[in-house]
Amino acid sequence: MNTLAYQRYGEGEPLVVMHGLFGSADNWRGLARRWSDTCAVYCLDLRNHGRSFHALGMNYSLQAEDLLYWMDSLDLEQVNLLGHSMGGKLAMEFALRYPSRVKKLIVADIAPVAYQHSHAEILQGLRALHAQSPWHERRQADQLLADYVDDVQTRLFLLTNLVRAEEGLVLRIGLEEIDRDYASIIDAPPAMAESLSFTGPTLALRGTRSDYVVEAYLPDFRAAFPQLQVADLDAGHWLHAEQAELFYQQVQQFIKE
Repeated sequence: MNTLAYQRYGEGEPLVVMHGLFGSADNWRGLARRWSDTCAVYCLDLRNHGRSFHALGMNYSLQAEDLLYWMDSLDLEQVNLLGHSMGGKLAMEFALRYPSRVKKLIVADIAPVAYQHSHAEILQGLRALHAQSPWHERRQADQLLADYVDDVQTRLFLLTNLVRAEEGLVLRIGLEEIDRDYASIIDAPPAMAESLSFTGPTLALRGTRSDYVVEAYLPDFRAAFPQLQVADLDAGHWLHAEQAELFYQQVQQFIKE
């Protein structure tokens, strides 16, 4: 079985960090280095992302098996688990399936519910990037992507997936695999349909300028995670980037409690 790529920082109680769709472990370096003063921080590349393997299937049960295999390979019996967006759904699925392996759960701006398709333009832009690769200048790739994605910050984030190979800049994500099973990514964690629960401490961090965790989602959230605490940050969906200091403090305090 393939194992997930990861980056480790520091020593101590393990904190495992999982990125969102189109992200990677690289996105978390700054926060990971800060948490590493008191924790052993493991930033993962989930399947079809970053330096990890490409494979068909993006459903959260499969990804939870990836995480379980990775933890077993490193003899990590129990961890504090943090996930943003897609990584947050995976974190919830894992905590529900394997509750004894999670000490505390931190979910960043995502709820355990199904969402509507919202990445059509991004996927079209990435397909266009892939079709015309290799690229020799990141600026040219950005110009093409701008035809599909208006927001500059979103484009900068997506372009972190362009990495240098012998022939030039190419996308390292498993775009075909993500595209083929996108429905699983926006779906609810499958364990939610089984009425499972995780009774450990759970923190949901949500952006006040994001609509990913609205009040209507909280009853289902609390039913599956009865110790749920909710903290709001003045941010959008990428709250860990927009409010890095507050995000750091919230997670640090929650782990220490």
